[in-house]
Amino acid sequence: MRRSVGAAGLVVMAGACLAVVSALVGPARLTELRLGDVPYLLLLVAHLGWGAALVVSPKGLAKAISNRGAAGGRAVTRFPLAPELLISASLLLFLFAYFFALNANMDYVQRFIESGGNLRMALDTTAERGIAALRYLPLLLPGLLVYGWMRVCPAATVRRALRGARQRPEAGKGVSGKRGGGIGGARGTGRLGSRLADGLEIWALPLVLAGSLLSAAAFPSFLRLQGLPLLGWISLVPLFLVLARVSPWRGVFYGVVYGVFTTLLSNYWLSTYSLVSLQVAVVLFFGFYLLFMVPAAFLYRLAPTGRFLVFPLLWTTFELARSSGFLGYPWVLLGHSQYPVLSLIQVAALTGVWGVSFLVLLVNSAAAESILRLLRGRPRAWLPVSVGALVLALVMLGGITVLGAGEARRAEGARGAAEGLRTVRLALVQQNSDPRKHDYEQTFATLRRLTDEALLENPDLVVWSETAFVPNIRRWSQEDPRRHALARLVGQFLEYQRSIATWLLTGNDDYTVVYDQAGQETDRLNYNAAVLFSDAGERVETYHKIRLVPFTEHFPYQRQLPWVYQLLLDFDVYFWQEGSERTVFRHPKFRFSTPICFEDVFPDEVRRFVLAGAEIIVNISNDYWSLTEVQAKQHFAGGMFRAVENRRPLVRSTASGLTAHVDEYGRVLGSLPYYAEAQMVAEVTVPPRVTTFYTRFGDWFPLATLVAALALAGVNLALRLLPRRRRRKVPVL
Repeated sequence: MRRSVGAAGLVVMAGACLAVVSALVGPARLTELRLGDVPYLLLLVAHLGWGAALVVSPKGLAKAISNRGAAGGRAVTRFPLAPELLISASLLLFLFAYFFALNANMDYVQRFIESGGNLRMALDTTAERGIAALRYLPLLLPGLLVYGWMRVCPAATVRRALRGARQRPEAGKGVSGKRGGGIGGARGTGRLGSRLADGLEIWALPLVLAGSLLSAAAFPSFLRLQGLPLLGWISLVPLFLVLARVSPWRGVFYGVVYGVFTTLLSNYWLSTYSLVSLQVAVVLFFGFYLLFMVPAAFLYRLAPTGRFLVFPLLWTTFELARSSGFLGYPWVLLGHSQYPVLSLIQVAALTGVWGVSFLVLLVNSAAAESILRLLRGRPRAWLPVSVGALVLALVMLGGITVLGAGEARRAEGARGAAEGLRTVRLALVQQNSDPRKHDYEQTFATLRRLTDEALLENPDLVVWSETAFVPNIRRWSQEDPRRHALARLVGQFLEYQRSIATWLLTGNDDYTVVYDQAGQETDRLNYNAAVLFSDAGERVETYHKIRLVPFTEHFPYQRQLPWVYQLLLDFDVYFWQEGSERTVFRHPKFRFSTPICFEDVFPDEVRRFVLAGAEIIVNISNDYWSLTEVQAKQHFAGGMFRAVENRRPLVRSTASGLTAHVDEYGRVLGSLPYYAEAQMVAEVTVPPRVTTFYTRFGDWFPLATLVAALALAGVNLALRLLPRRRRRKVPVL
């Protein structure tokens, strides 16, 4: 064992030395140190230190691992933490570097580099991916080799040490006096069940990473554009199995690992949005999952009663929390994975998307609990509780689905009973360009050509996408077109809009002027806006985007954190001002609101537009920048829930992405192909005024799950305070 530990250290050090050589010479060398290279250098130092520790002091570690008692169990469970940390960090940074290569040859990023940015540009995708492999694989592969050796070669010793730790109270007690609350303990456990139960802890990190991959694949992903909704019902089972076996603090670690890698794999396309978006998202979700997992992991491990309800209740509330405030980002919520299952998602009219997430969590948790009880090898112990929990989950799933379907039938009945429903024709124009990359005049020419094609079908409203027309109409319409090219272009736009004699909505920049007491202009507040023009060419109303993308569109803490603000400016971030009014546009035939870009994935934001009187939801977006259909499909999957929640039709007009027409039940009635210059005329039926339970009461469901979780915690605390004799009679659920 001592020689093996020393050999493992040599393997780790050899890989680290190879990485050092690669950083000094060859195609992957660091020509000059930049901010983005600091994590890599720290990773090199950590690997060298870990390898040296294994080489210098293998005797004590080998003795601890060979110990069959409690000390051996602690050594076995603590020893993997160092390689697990290094493997996780190496894999994370490797994926960052790999995804960073996707921004190669992007014009607006090239302009940033030329303007003095402080990150290295990915000039060639293939070369940059090769560099990522040369830098990180010498660290990652030896780490995986040592990690596997610790589990395969001395497996019998590891299992004996784990059993010895469980048989000693000081190795960690559950509520039943055994490790893990009596689940997977030695007494009453068959040999096969014991080995499988031990494997949950021995192979914890691979199981958690597999869960992350399954979760990412349940959504639209690089594996399948439509997603694999069935995976959503099992993707969390590996994580829940591991959390039931390890100590609470290790459970926090694994929960954070799951959250970080699920975020990275689901949002990899953010690497093409800006040079900081993906990093910021992963760092933020590291913090989110850390704050969430500390109470959740401890309650999950210490709850003898209703344990299978802990994560469904808390996680549902967590999804609302991570979707709220300045840092809110409700992307790839668990419920979004079920977007194609129309009969199921009708429950969103009652609970919002949160109810769908809860059902997915409930089935995952009940399935994990059933597996844990089965591994215990005592059918009388696991059958009544675990099968009952699974049956309860399925009954709730079926019941809520029936309720949702009933709500859909009620809304359909109200629609059928209404006489003379209005129908409006909306021309959705997809010019297939990114305003940050393409010539303004060329884009305007494409918009005119596609609009002229749509006008042949006599639409009531033409809808252009977010910032489809870039030059600020308010500003340049006041300038002399003979002196400014942008003023000439704005003049051409206004002339064209009057000539078509049709209402037109376009994304555009806008501003308001701030004056001092003397009437002098002191500032201009810039907005991402949607502007509505009448068929007579009059500018009727303007909506200023309220929910801005944190760190890349908005940062409200300039005074409190000036260094962060300046850092973002150095990374070429352009900030907007937040809008304040939920504008409801009034067309002669209908009323509508225009959540801009990712505003349509915020349930409460769109709900407030509906309460203000919007009859149709018109989302305008620019998803061209992502260069991947995955981002556009994820955006669509999250946004389509707003139609079901509020029983309002949803139309989406994108620069490119998923331009589509969705009715109030989530049915896709029409769409355009990705990354193509195209237009479609959607014939939208204005539904009767039906106010759903969700529209009326908002995000009541995740707040109710929080109350239920607190009640569950209180019950378990009371049970732990009972005398020991009475406590033994309490079943472990």
